Amino acid sequence: MIGYLQGRILQKTPKGCILVTSGGVGYALVLPVREIQNLPAPGDEAAYFVYTLVREDALELYGFATWEERAAFEVMLSISKLGPKTALAILSHFDLSSLRETVAKQDGYSLAKVPGIGQKTAQRILLELQDKLKILPAAPRQAEAASGPSWVRGDILAGLVNLGYSEAEIAPLVDAALRDEPDLAPGEVIRVVLKGMASKK
Repeated sequence: MIGYLQGRILQKTPKGCILVTSGGVGYALVLPVREIQNLPAPGDEAAYFVYTLVREDALELYGFATWEERAAFEVMLSISKLGPKTALAILSHFDLSSLRETVAKQDGYSLAKVPGIGQKTAQRILLELQDKLKILPAAPRQAEAASGPSWVRGDILAGLVNLGYSEAEIAPLVDAALRDEPDLAPGEVIRVVLKGMASKK
């Protein structure tokens, strides 16, 4: 099962992009609208946490900038009668912080603004998400992010080490990115570090 991909953007598609890895294999990724809007230019490096959806008639890869968004997508797929298209639409409409707030308030009116979700369905989804979203790690507070909270820094370093980099060479770049741009999500920090490593070659 594919859980993470890093490579170059080959082509933007209506649903996402085609990402080519260093081995020359191209993967078609389905992305939230927000990620499609922020896609790097063709040829630039990109990295995504991936949810692999296997069906009898298809195999689809859904890409997310952060592990938390991927986890939220997986949680939503566990809700009865909520498919990947609707789950992706929710994550395109809300960032994770806004989604948590909407669920906490049981705000069916806001959720019903997502295409394909009516008031009745919105209330059912909110009820089921109320407990399930609590198991996900909360996004770091801005004050913590500025100093690089250990779990965020650790996840970023682990992801980059898995790509073949040594911790000694990437740690300074990770720390600099967390210090200079504290609002960046982990996936975006990885992109910054990858660009920094590429510029050194």
